[in-house]
Formats: sequence, C-alpha cells, structure tokens
Amino acid sequence: MAQNLTYTKCGDYYIPDIRLAHIDAHTLGKYGRMLWEVQQTCEKRMELLMADLLLKNPAPDKTTQQLAWVSHMNSLKAQAEEIILRELIYEEDVA
Repeated sequence: MAQNLTYTKCGDYYIPDIRLAHIDAHTLGKYGRMLWEVQQTCEKRMELLMADLLLKNPAPDKTTQQLAWVSHMNSLKAQAEEIILRELIYEEDVA
C-alpha cells in the first residue's frame, strides 16, 4: 500500500503536506453538537464582552507600556470569562 506524499521545502528541511480531515458537524453526535454550539456561543460572547470592556476601560499604550497592557488585557479577559461562566454555563443573572 503505497502513499504518494508531497513535501514543501522550508529552509533546509522538507515538511510533508499533511492535513487533518475536516470535522463535519453532521459526524458529531447529539452531545458533541451541543458542546460545539456552546463553544461557538461562548466565543462570540467573549468577543462582544472584550470589545465592550475595552470601550469602558481603555488599555494603556501597547508600544510604550507592554507589561501594563498585558496585565490590563488579562484582567479584562478574566472578567469576561467570569461573566460567560455565570451567564451561559451556570445560567445566573449577571446584572
């Protein structure tokens, strides 16, 4: 059983052109689709929350205050994740 592999040269190395098969939503079972939907909903909510939190709490200048910027963004991300857990996972009212 011979396989025809193709390679891409990257510097001095040849790397095989291998791709994972695309996972189709139809191949997932009932519970897999439910988890996938929760994942997608949480990711969209995270994007919206981060944008909203950045509007309310602008980040320091990234070019001059890198550590302050990273700290600020990590804090906002933690806040957004806590809100998502309470809203979407535990179904609590976050007002």
